[in-house]
Amino acid sequence: MLLQRLRRAGEASKADLARWAGLTNSAVGSIVHSLEASQLIEAAGRRQEGQRGQPAGLYRINPGGAYGIGVRLDRTRIETVLIDLGGRILAREAHDLLLPHPDEALQRVRRSIARLLEVLNESQRRRLTGVGLAQPYNLGSWLRELDLQADFRLWDEVDFGALLSQALGQPVFKENDGNAAAIAELCFGAGHAEDDFLYVFLGAALGAGAVMGGESLLGSTGNAADLGLMPVLPSRLASAPPSAGPWDILLSRASLNALRRHLRHHGVPVHNQAELAACVTSGRPEVKEWLDDCVEALVPSLRASLAVLDLPAVVIDCDIDDGLVAELIRRTDEGLRRIAPEARQTPRLLHGSFGHNAGSIGAASLPMFFSFSPRADVLRGQHPSRFSHHAKESSHE
Repeated sequence: MLLQRLRRAGEASKADLARWAGLTNSAVGSIVHSLEASQLIEAAGRRQEGQRGQPAGLYRINPGGAYGIGVRLDRTRIETVLIDLGGRILAREAHDLLLPHPDEALQRVRRSIARLLEVLNESQRRRLTGVGLAQPYNLGSWLRELDLQADFRLWDEVDFGALLSQALGQPVFKENDGNAAAIAELCFGAGHAEDDFLYVFLGAALGAGAVMGGESLLGSTGNAADLGLMPVLPSRLASAPPSAGPWDILLSRASLNALRRHLRHHGVPVHNQAELAACVTSGRPEVKEWLDDCVEALVPSLRASLAVLDLPAVVIDCDIDDGLVAELIRRTDEGLRRIAPEARQTPRLLHGSFGHNAGSIGAASLPMFFSFSPRADVLRGQHPSRFSHHAKESSHE
């Protein structure tokens, strides 16, 4: 709890922490001494509290106290990243490709992780808390809505986290990509100032997560706040695939794959993220047409989610930006205000902190989140399906 408080406050004295935790100064002093000896926190100078007495010693998170590796698998992308306990990216690799066979993906990820670890010396490697894996659940589903001519059904039968843990000899912590990105915001972004928010990420599909009371809301299957499956009316864009019924799902309209599909429909080739970003920057009319369609579906979906979750803020991020996130926030805010029900305010819309790195930083934060989280259910091991251990479990008190 004190680590989490220091992460959110930036700096704090022992007296600050004691007041916050409702513990005695001596109890907090003992915990702080232990955390400092473990190199998880470090001294941050002194400040004068009031006009009398000695200046209070301040403490902060020690970025070099722990490290995490993150692997983000998407249907069209593989990313690996190394971060420190402060959330700083130390090394990263990314590959734009259709997700290959699990065996090939495993070899690619192993090679990437080996290269990332070269950044750390031997002492730093001993502080590696593990590897986080963020990937969409049900990878073989919704390919029509995402306009993907591929067969990922094999991935639904494979526990890639277990394969990776066995190959690396490291604990692997698993989460869906939306929740992982929300955890990144909680640990290193909006969570410094916000206790409660809905997180929305536009990638190849649409990922989302919810944070309530300063903790990630996971749900019984890890799919809490799965906004991408919200039922919406079918798109009116000529590029949209025929709907199988009177309803479609949000990710068929609010996703970057839907944008790629609309551009290709109008003869605009898009092969990678850079070309997609260039289309956004150039102000192509097809981007505006997609954005109109995206916002039309996103606004009522957000309103419905907020009616259930009662969250005061929404954090929106995207795999590309180039002004797209700001425009998406502006248009979504206008739409939410137009349909705001009586006696309910429009949530604050916040720009996400990490852009295209959100999923991979979220994955890399998972080992540290689950190692140092104050969540009682995590400490009691109530979510064993989220962990893949090769040899033995790592435990932190």
